[in-house]
Amino acid sequence: MGIRKATLDDSKAIRGLLEELGYPQEETVVAQKMAVLINTTGSGVYVYEDAGDIIAFIAMNFIPQLALTGDFMRISYFAVHHQWQGKGIGKELEAFCVEVAKRKQCDRMEVHCHERRKEAHQFYYRQGYEESPKYLIKLL
Repeated sequence: MGIRKATLDDSKAIRGLLEELGYPQEETVVAQKMAVLINTTGSGVYVYEDAGDIIAFIAMNFIPQLALTGDFMRISYFAVHHQWQGKGIGKELEAFCVEVAKRKQCDRMEVHCHERRKEAHQFYYRQGYEESPKYLIKLL
């Protein structure tokens, strides 16, 4: 068991985990997005493997700040296979991201989590996250 950087070969498994989150997508689209993320400085996708099976993943982005001293790391997608939830894997992946953020001298983490995902909110609260309203979005 362990965490490693994702590769394009992982896109099928990640697609399945995204579908569990309620984000069904074509495998080719996930592979295209993965290619961008794993080759972009400041972005990262990591998987959690058990006996060769990908059972969780996390994607994050480094965001430098102009007006603030510290920068922050944003968790953009995070999923643990439903059969593995509650076993500490999510906590381990989140802690791994915190360490990556600290190495990049970030002073905070950010995550956007849809309001329908109540159980995920409870997970983040247990990890020390606080709600910071207001998040605005403009569709293009």
